[in-house]
Amino acid sequence: MNDPMSHCMLCPRGCGADRIYGELGYCEVGTELPISSICCHMGEEPVLSGKHGICNIFFAHCNLQCIYCQNHQISSNRLSTSSVAVSLENAVRQIEEILDHGARGVGFVSPSHCLMQMRMIMQALSERGRHPAYVYNTNSYDLAETISSLETSIDVYLPDMKYMDNNLAHEYSDVADYVEVAGAAVREMYRQRGAEIELDDEGHITRGLIIRHLVLPGHVENSVAVLRFIADELSPDVHVSLMSQYHPTAAVQEHPILSRRLHPGEYEQVLDEFERLGFHRGWAQDVSSPSNYLPDFDKDHPFEE
Repeated sequence: MNDPMSHCMLCPRGCGADRIYGELGYCEVGTELPISSICCHMGEEPVLSGKHGICNIFFAHCNLQCIYCQNHQISSNRLSTSSVAVSLENAVRQIEEILDHGARGVGFVSPSHCLMQMRMIMQALSERGRHPAYVYNTNSYDLAETISSLETSIDVYLPDMKYMDNNLAHEYSDVADYVEVAGAAVREMYRQRGAEIELDDEGHITRGLIIRHLVLPGHVENSVAVLRFIADELSPDVHVSLMSQYHPTAAVQEHPILSRRLHPGEYEQVLDEFERLGFHRGWAQDVSSPSNYLPDFDKDHPFEE
């Protein structure tokens, strides 16, 4: 059986790159384990962080290239992955240290282009008798068949549903079919997990689906359309996390729209639609505190002062 990375079709880009022999496709990642950070993150939704945080694994590079990305230090495909490539043994050691301090979940952040590496980590942890709740934290640009293949291995889906406008997706994230592809992927997540979430005895999520959406300045209509998709195509019973944390990076300082923060009035319009559509489960951020969510991946821990 051929290695899936010998003709890579793992993500919707379908590059066909032979990653085994050093050919790099859109994501510019080969067979190495490109991890920019493994850290205990306390800033996630309460059911994810719990008392002790979640062990998040941040993969380098991405199969989207959002011009406003808040993780731009690690997500740009122009950056080399050689400086962040780690051994499987080293990665597992760091994960186990965080689990030993109380974390009950392991989150894979931007895993769509590193599916084989993600599976390697889960297999290695299983061989060591570790069975945390695995969280698939994705930009939603995933193949529906990929999501189907994860049904028995991923416990919690955490997709960020970004757009219901392909023109916007093309302009901001370099992808022309986001609406169709992400829509199919999230539908498959919902088919598997439905609207209910399961919690352990301390309130940590062990199974379920939480859909995130980052509200962008100047694009209330896009956010409204995303919420309507979730309500109409899935259910208003789904847990939704509305994020107001957008902060303009240096890359968009001159952009005519994205160079500013979100206005409180814009966020209020989205919250009003959230209520109008009948959503009743989820979380909303404080619109006045976007700087609280800014990581710095030059630090040992990107989310600590």
